[in-house]
Amino acid sequence: MIMKLTKEETFTLQADLIERLKAAARKLGWSYNEYVESVLLDAVYNEPNAETIAAIEEARRGESAGTIDTSSYEAFCKSLE
Repeated sequence: MIMKLTKEETFTLQADLIERLKAAARKLGWSYNEYVESVLLDAVYNEPNAETIAAIEEARRGESAGTIDTSSYEAFCKSLE
């Protein structure tokens, strides 16, 4: 069993943000602490890979990635190639 080192920390948040975080936690059946920790972990450790960064840069430059054909499932799959 791996034990994770935890540390208690005190910080101040806007009251409406706290209520929204608590509501989101309840919706998932999580504790408030679990939910806030999950959100913070996602914010800190969720970095895009090189391919995603390149796609983001292309989109910001207004470059088109192509056209998606939604006329049928087969056409859709073919347009992704």
